[in-house]
Amino acid sequence: MKNKILIGLVTALLLALLLSPFASANPDGLDRVLKDFGLEERSKTILVSPAADYVFPGIKNEKLATGVAGVFGTLLTFGVAWFIGKKLGSR
Repeated sequence: MKNKILIGLVTALLLALLLSPFASANPDGLDRVLKDFGLEERSKTILVSPAADYVFPGIKNEKLATGVAGVFGTLLTFGVAWFIGKKLGSR
């Protein structure tokens, strides 16, 4: 079972690293609504993202920075799912 999880995680990380740079540069749903209604300048940042606009800071190559952000997001999602699974599985 552990091997399957590890293989799945490594596969997801490789896909995130290789496919993230090809993500659309167009704004997503909420960003698009703000832009369409001219509300971008009135919106306020509530939380600061460690990888704003899916680009990891400190890396000059934009495609590599986007890939690293994809890996970071994948690891974060896996970590949260793992934690929830452990908590619910122990009941």
